[in-house]
Amino acid sequence: MNDLPRLTSLAHGGGCGCKLAPSVLRELLADQPMAQAFPQLLVGTETSDDAAVWQVDDDTCVIATTDFFMPMVDDPRAFGRIAATNAISDIYAMGGRPIMALAILGMPIDKLAPSQIREILEGGREICHQAGIPVAGGHSIDAPEPIYGLAVVGLCHPSELRRNADARPGDALILTKGLGVGIYSAAIKKGALDEAGVAEMVASATTLNRIGADLAKRGDVHAITDVTGFGILGHGLEIARGAGLRLRLRLAELPLLSRAAELAEAGFVTGASTRNWAAYGAEVELPEGLAPWQRALLTDPQTSGGLLVACAPGAAGEVLDFIRGAGFPLAAVVGHAEQGGAGISVE
Repeated sequence: MNDLPRLTSLAHGGGCGCKLAPSVLRELLADQPMAQAFPQLLVGTETSDDAAVWQVDDDTCVIATTDFFMPMVDDPRAFGRIAATNAISDIYAMGGRPIMALAILGMPIDKLAPSQIREILEGGREICHQAGIPVAGGHSIDAPEPIYGLAVVGLCHPSELRRNADARPGDALILTKGLGVGIYSAAIKKGALDEAGVAEMVASATTLNRIGADLAKRGDVHAITDVTGFGILGHGLEIARGAGLRLRLRLAELPLLSRAAELAEAGFVTGASTRNWAAYGAEVELPEGLAPWQRALLTDPQTSGGLLVACAPGAAGEVLDFIRGAGFPLAAVVGHAEQGGAGISVE
């Protein structure tokens, strides 16, 4: 196995850090026709939600999503597990439960051994098994860089659908996982993260966000999104824009992976973090004198990150306890939403 190439050495980026910058994505989609000519399409591209949603009847919505990226870790099975967890998360973030997945695979078959590719697929299958769904098929190509992910289909009752646009003034904001996955990934790429750090990152990134489907059954939970490649600021802005609200985040309350601040201060920051800030920084108000490494924590691209949950302020304590009890010990109340121009203020 020592003669086989490191997965991260074959990719120009890794994980959700591979995503196009938000500004580039908006430019590419600017001339696309609005999808709302289809009344059964409850969620399309208009509000930057996590998945598309089609209402079949009074009791059933179909949720569809796809997500794939290049490796941010060198262990093939861990890469497959992270990519699958990340893809399935979009279903949970809409309030749904997944029912099946299709594999998306692009591999440089002249550079990787068949055993490595099988390990990637097996890692994805393991996570799908944990989620209670089959990998029912897929598609593969010969590609210059390793790519893996899933297309996932889920279901929910219309009353349990949770959209960015449904956040309300006064809502408390809860983040379920620690930030810093992109920073850890940058350290891995440079061989600067020890085994314990890698294990911490993988454990976080392979924890299924199934709590989203449970939270959606609560009437006091109004909006949910998952925090991935655009960072806490970018995905917070998707809620802010969708609901026409201003989000206020408390920097000191944001949960972090144990070494995230230390590594960020040491300069382990991804290129995607810089692109994220360039794309949406004009919509964000930061505290005066904030250090560049602290800003990097806010723009850090998360791969298979946590959920950002907007809930009624009086229910925040109960919701937080529920989330922590479900296996998310770092979950924290990180701010609130209020009336005002769409954007984010960090305090």
